[in-house]
Amino acid sequence: MRKILATALAVAAVSAIGIADVQAKTMKVQASSGSGDWAHRFMTDGWQQKVGVMTGGSLELEVLATKAVVPHRETIDAVANGILDGDLNAVSYFAGRDPAFGIIGDLIAGYDTPEQVRMFCQEGGGKEILQKLYDKHANGQVHVVGCGPYTKEALVAKVPIRTVEDLKGVKIRSPEGLAADVFRRAGAAPVSLPFSEVFTSLDKGIVDAADASAFVNNEASGMHKIAKFPIYPGIHSMAVLQFIVNKDYWEKLSEQERTVLEVWYVAAYTTMLRQADLQDRDLVAEYKKSGEVEIVDWSKEDRQKFREIAVAAWEDAASKSDLAREALDAHLSFMRRVGLLD
Repeated sequence: MRKILATALAVAAVSAIGIADVQAKTMKVQASSGSGDWAHRFMTDGWQQKVGVMTGGSLELEVLATKAVVPHRETIDAVANGILDGDLNAVSYFAGRDPAFGIIGDLIAGYDTPEQVRMFCQEGGGKEILQKLYDKHANGQVHVVGCGPYTKEALVAKVPIRTVEDLKGVKIRSPEGLAADVFRRAGAAPVSLPFSEVFTSLDKGIVDAADASAFVNNEASGMHKIAKFPIYPGIHSMAVLQFIVNKDYWEKLSEQERTVLEVWYVAAYTTMLRQADLQDRDLVAEYKKSGEVEIVDWSKEDRQKFREIAVAAWEDAASKSDLAREALDAHLSFMRRVGLLD
């Protein structure tokens, strides 16, 4: 009996050590959002915890705010080198490395809804192009789990921008690459800044307007206290956020854990998209009623003018690398497939 008891205690001790090891495995990923942003709270106040629940505690997810470990444009190097386990960053931040990142990251004025871009990314070839980019620019040390936007961004502005012509001379925060080129072609003066610096830059007059985020995210960041002329619905951006993981880290995960992360990603960002859209609509309705800010809504004619400007920028960006050409061709093929282009 004593031998049986001793054996049982030994097994229990080994099991306890194994459970402790399992519980200690935490995936640290850095996001593009600041700690006070609505999008960041969405992750940290409920959704990151679901990974632990879904894996039975074998894997926990910790979503870090932008620049928590490395600057926002250096996350892919940090992921490739194992400094970060992964990121949930904006793809367009890396357009300076290859214009294809800009084309996959945000085909400015290209789509009507975020759902269309998510479909392109997940099912229409976008994720595969992004993986090719990381195979080339991250020495094959990055695995792409998913990509897509969760919102059609509003545009915050301290000055009224009611038409394409009103963009002329406006200093506007914009990611580098394709987005900046489109605004430049429309007559604006783009300035590259991370989202975390937008409020201060608007407040100090460094910029007059900003390609920022969803209306609800801009509201949570206090943008509308100083930028009283937001454009909604947005005219330009549906910034694609990626979920990438260090390749070695990914391969060491169990099949169950990898499946959980893939399913979690789709569920999390689908829910974020729906919640952001509803909250955007509610906030816009409140502001229209109060008159505290002027909600600017461009005419169809001006939206079309802006898209025509963007098309020229798409083609110019596509000519700068083979992968950029492949990325734009993938977009155009998908657009024809779903009826957005003839």
